[in-house]
Amino acid sequence: MHHGAPIVEFLGLTFNLSNVLMITVASVIVFLIAVMSTRRMAMKPTGMQNFFEWVVDFVKGIINSSMDWHTGGRFLTLGVTLLMYIFVSNMLGLPFSIAVNHELWWKSPTADPTITLTLAVMIVALTHYYGVKMKGTSEYGKDFFRPMAFLFPIKIIEEFANTLTLGLRLYGNIYAGEILLGLLAGLATTGVLGAVSAALPMMVWQAFSIFVGSIQAFIFVMLTMVYMSHKVSSDH
Repeated sequence: MHHGAPIVEFLGLTFNLSNVLMITVASVIVFLIAVMSTRRMAMKPTGMQNFFEWVVDFVKGIINSSMDWHTGGRFLTLGVTLLMYIFVSNMLGLPFSIAVNHELWWKSPTADPTITLTLAVMIVALTHYYGVKMKGTSEYGKDFFRPMAFLFPIKIIEEFANTLTLGLRLYGNIYAGEILLGLLAGLATTGVLGAVSAALPMMVWQAFSIFVGSIQAFIFVMLTMVYMSHKVSSDH
């Protein structure tokens, strides 16, 4: 259970090779899904195209629930990418984990707070970028003093709170699921009785973890669009 991380230093920077590997694997899987879903487009979608169109429609629904389509349509690609990437990342560590010389190499990348908080910082930074781009620097800056100027410190604190909760919520749920799966796997190695005792709980928790991973991907995208709406919509 207590595995370290494969850490290397290069040019004065510290790299977690496990994170690099799992980020790359998740990115490649999402890319392959996108390619396979769109390489043979047809008027009557089937197979992977049908699945991908469902994902697109699902994200459209999230955007429409947060802002009007004229404003939010430009974020469709962002939403689809986030949903697919986070879902795939959440699933990678469920079937198994791989440790070599007490160093954990294979896991869900979203079970690491560095990755989830980086995603959260990226999203919050994008909301500010599009807020300035779509409203202008002056108008966007005034939003921090509306409806009353004394709320400015609270709104600054809110930005940091949004970043922390967005990243840590995803990390906590995925990490907790992998910890419990690791405990059950450890129980299964204690003998025949342990294996029998752990089999059913492990299958149940695997199914529940798939559900949690899906919900967390949805929540991350939904909150992304809510935060974006607050920054780019004129009625907020």
